Amino acid sequence: MAKQSIFGRISTLIRANVNAMIDSAEDPQKMLDQLVRDYTNNIADAESAIAETIGNLRLLERDHSEDVQSANEWGNKALAASKKADEFRTSGNSSDADKFDNLAKIALQRQISSENEAKTAEPTIASQTEVVDKLKDGLNGMKQKLEELKAKRSELIARSKTAEAQTKVHDAVSSINVLDPTSDLSRFEDKVRRQEALAQGKAEIAASSLDAQFNQLDDMGQLTEVEARLAELKSGKAPHAIEQ
Repeated sequence: MAKQSIFGRISTLIRANVNAMIDSAEDPQKMLDQLVRDYTNNIADAESAIAETIGNLRLLERDHSEDVQSANEWGNKALAASKKADEFRTSGNSSDADKFDNLAKIALQRQISSENEAKTAEPTIASQTEVVDKLKDGLNGMKQKLEELKAKRSELIARSKTAEAQTKVHDAVSSINVLDPTSDLSRFEDKVRRQEALAQGKAEIAASSLDAQFNQLDDMGQLTEVEARLAELKSGKAPHAIEQ
């Protein structure tokens, strides 16, 4: 019962603390540090409860030892009184012999009483010894778990930070979807395409204007040739002939 009571209470407390910390944890490192502190405090509570149980067992053992010693002492007293009675009876002193025989009987009664008390305590001592052994084993198990937790602390923190970093990377990647026309990247690409189209349009307009200018120059050349020939006619020269 003591084992179940102590470790049952501590186990319930530990589970409640761990669940509460996990549910509300924002910083895994702080949660693990707090878990180590709480578990250490729970071990201290267990040690205190077990120490009390062990103390009660030692009292029982001491009382039992005293009862055994008392039974032996009363047995020796009964033996001494019986021998004294025999001596008086041998010498013919029946009165003193009877008195010491009565003292021997009283001593024997005390001896039997002490023996009964010792025997009554033995099953309790045996069961409590078993409980204490289990409590010690349980406490050692808790201490071992604490050391494992301390050893795993750095690994758990590193894993938690890695998972957190991976989550942030995944969130960042998922927020940029090049196939999504509403994404920032897609809108920027569309803007660049419009700029490219505008530049192409301006280039075509510029090219068209340049062709027109060259055409205009050709027309002007033809007019100049006409004027030249007209001037020749007016000066009396023969009409310009095409060479064969």
